[in-house]
Amino acid sequence: MPQSPMPCLPCGSSPDPVHLTQRQRDVLAHLRKGLSNRAIAEALAIDVRTVETHVAHLLTKTGRCNRTQLAIWALTTGNPSDPMEGRP
Repeated sequence: MPQSPMPCLPCGSSPDPVHLTQRQRDVLAHLRKGLSNRAIAEALAIDVRTVETHVAHLLTKTGRCNRTQLAIWALTTGNPSDPMEGRP
């Protein structure tokens, strides 16, 4: 029997602690800027399917239901810091 997807958490909550890989933080930094999966893939020089996989894992790890909630979570928690911040 297939497992049902993990239910979404109420807004503002997330599993604690959330451990993200460096690549997941990279994808999330671009996602919170509103980039599409294709644009993220081009920026990181990876395949679109790889981005989709990272986004799916981020949704599971954070308990979010969609990429909009994920972007809001990233913006409100400050997770991750933008890899381009502070660079010329």
